[in-house]
Amino acid sequence: MAMGSVRASGNDDEDGFDAAPMSEINVTPMVDVMLVLLIIFMVAAPLMTTGVPVQLPKTTAAKVAQAKKPLEISIDKDGQPFLAKESLSPETILPRLRALAAEDPNQVMLVRGDRDVPYGKIMEVMGLVGQAGFTKVSLIAQSPGGAQAPTAAPR
Repeated sequence: MAMGSVRASGNDDEDGFDAAPMSEINVTPMVDVMLVLLIIFMVAAPLMTTGVPVQLPKTTAAKVAQAKKPLEISIDKDGQPFLAKESLSPETILPRLRALAAEDPNQVMLVRGDRDVPYGKIMEVMGLVGQAGFTKVSLIAQSPGGAQAPTAAPR
């Protein structure tokens, strides 16, 4: 039996078969290389942040001030405001808050109110805090887990 090769017109390769150009790109090797590089950078990045150990010189410059602990004004269930544990009367609350705001106008003031206090009383105290000159005021609420956290309500 004799076998003959069938030749079609067009591009012939050495075997005599037509080879159509491949129009697809195999991206699997590229993805493999990118994943390996990603892993290398993820492992190497923490090592680059450690820095070089050096002996720092001594200086007489003043230390950088640390962020102050925020002030807290609390309103008990009877509507009585307290600054830390100091009871504030309606006549002394504004002068006391103004004195504190004059010391540090960027001081953060946190307002805590008992859940049974009318909303109007809390807003009245917040108004006095704003009148005193505090620009950073937040309300404190209790999270479902039980921890107290300031809410994102700066003024």
